[in-house]
Amino acid sequence: MFMRVDKLQAELPKPKKADPNAAAALQELLGGKFGEMSTLNNYMYQSFNFRNKSKVKPFYSLVASITAEELGHVELVANGITMLANGPDPEKDHNGDVSTAPFEDMKDIRSAASFLHAGGGAMPVDSNGLPWNGTFVFSTGNLVLDLLHNFFLECGARMHKLRVYETLSDPTGREVCGYLLVRGSVHAHSYALALKKLTGVEMEKLLPTPNIDLSKIPESQKYLDEGSHRRLYTWGEETYRDMEAIWGGGEKALPGDPPGDLEVVSGHPDGGKIDELKGASSAFTTDYDPMEIFEIASKLHAKL
Repeated sequence: MFMRVDKLQAELPKPKKADPNAAAALQELLGGKFGEMSTLNNYMYQSFNFRNKSKVKPFYSLVASITAEELGHVELVANGITMLANGPDPEKDHNGDVSTAPFEDMKDIRSAASFLHAGGGAMPVDSNGLPWNGTFVFSTGNLVLDLLHNFFLECGARMHKLRVYETLSDPTGREVCGYLLVRGSVHAHSYALALKKLTGVEMEKLLPTPNIDLSKIPESQKYLDEGSHRRLYTWGEETYRDMEAIWGGGEKALPGDPPGDLEVVSGHPDGGKIDELKGASSAFTTDYDPMEIFEIASKLHAKL
């Protein structure tokens, strides 16, 4: 089972302005073929379908713990999308007068559906508005084949994060990319080491792919300085610590990253606060006249 924590894995800076088209680009990292919906569901279904897990427990623990992290990555990207789509102060009430076409500009944005369907929120779609597809999930039950696919998936995801990063100038989207590039590098490295344990093939020598050091990405630097590139988290009980047999045992950080030993950390990173998105009555969020809802919620909270 999963336990929810009311934080993001990384705190995101507020956007400088509303930029729905930048939000549409960031959607690729959520619902694209190599987006966080794909990494989450690939690893999650592999963990559900895992064969002989008690006999190969470190490999199961690796996939299962990364699954939990990926759920938080979906949350992180979705928050980045909504922040970019709405801007630093998304309230746009126009005195509640819907007859003035307060959202006329929304018909001209790249993904009008992001407003029409989601009120400026994130959706499980790619940058073209195409829905995420369950056929992106690869779960054969063959351990080597599934791990090999995961390694490829993380390399493909890295390519997409780099390309999306190059399209964004706002600090919110760039922070999302900077953090995910570091954590995605960890996952690719971990799957490479798992394959080396099973086959003897030194897959980590293929990393990084694409071949660019994360020191070139300013938004990644603080996470490298913190040592995030050397850490895998259990995201749960101590029973998952046995993945130290793969991610540990004297294994080192990748050559292009700050040096140090790889380590498994119990629990989860400290994380950062979740931005509170304001409602706009002219968009019927939380509603056109939400005061009654606010009053009901206040009374419920007072009873606690």
